[in-house]
Amino acid sequence: MSMPKRPARHQRGVAVITALLLTTLAVTIVASLFWQQQVQVRSIENQRTQLQKQWILRGALDWAKLILRSDFNNVDYAGDPWAIPLADVRLDEFVENGRQDAEASSAVLSGYIVDAQARFNVNTLIRGGTVSPKDVAAFTRLLTNLRVAQAASLADATASYLLAARQPGALQPGAGSPAGGGSTAVIPGATTATTPATPNPPAAATGSASGASPAGPRMMPLTQFDDLLAVTGFSSDILARLKDFVTVLPENDTKINVNTATAEVLSAVVPSLALSDATTLVASRDRAYFKDTADFTNRLPATVQTAVAAGLGPLDVKTEHFLVNGKVKLNNAVLEIQSLVERPSINGQVKIIWTRET
Repeated sequence: MSMPKRPARHQRGVAVITALLLTTLAVTIVASLFWQQQVQVRSIENQRTQLQKQWILRGALDWAKLILRSDFNNVDYAGDPWAIPLADVRLDEFVENGRQDAEASSAVLSGYIVDAQARFNVNTLIRGGTVSPKDVAAFTRLLTNLRVAQAASLADATASYLLAARQPGALQPGAGSPAGGGSTAVIPGATTATTPATPNPPAAATGSASGASPAGPRMMPLTQFDDLLAVTGFSSDILARLKDFVTVLPENDTKINVNTATAEVLSAVVPSLALSDATTLVASRDRAYFKDTADFTNRLPATVQTAVAAGLGPLDVKTEHFLVNGKVKLNNAVLEIQSLVERPSINGQVKIIWTRET
């Protein structure tokens, strides 16, 4: 007995549906391939843009080093070439940014250099392997000038932290993540100088005779400004207030440049100098910079000159440490870096201490 044949119309319907399914599958596969290709192209473009931005900032950093090297002299003040900020400079003629010639491009570079020794270096709170009461008092006055609550407690806590960080067994820079969580920028061709290791002071009385680290959590030395968050009592709001007045330099014997320091810093580091008098002193400095520390002393109020007759402390009119800030915008992508550079007073050769993205 033969089976009944299916109608030709039913078979045509099945064929149409099958063809539609196959077409849909093919379109989906092709669309997926195009999407993957687009993602790969975008990824390559982003990598190229990031690399271009890093090379631009690397060139800007070399430029800043050249300016600092050429301006090497016995006095640094706000009228020096390094102190002139770099306004937005278009780099369209020098950078291939992937756009057509008819399209408007936006490769822009800007930056500025800051005298790091115009700010108070918290590492000076420890001198000779022990707490420096004079510097702790100066840091307390600075916090008071900036209207930070519990200034004395914060200054003491910072000194205690720094002293603990110098004990045997303390974490060294690079052994863990920075307290501030800042990211280090990998700039092509850039070299980061290694911070000289500070000799450890004698072990604390609580430590063992063999030099083992005392019990308790190990402290990491402060290397950047944001690391102050590791000190008990500091917060993001306090750091925002201290940003332009406090810094962290690798050496603990740096001096304040009286030609670039703010009135708040000068009032803190010069005993008996009121903030109002420091403001007047800064105004006179803007008209004629200090040629040396003797010139600075002669311009102090008479009462202050008598109070500091024994010595002004760690003050100078030249600088060895600078903060180089750079910003590049390329195709709506922005990259900012900050570098700490050192220009020793011996030979003036500029070297990079660290570079990080900000």
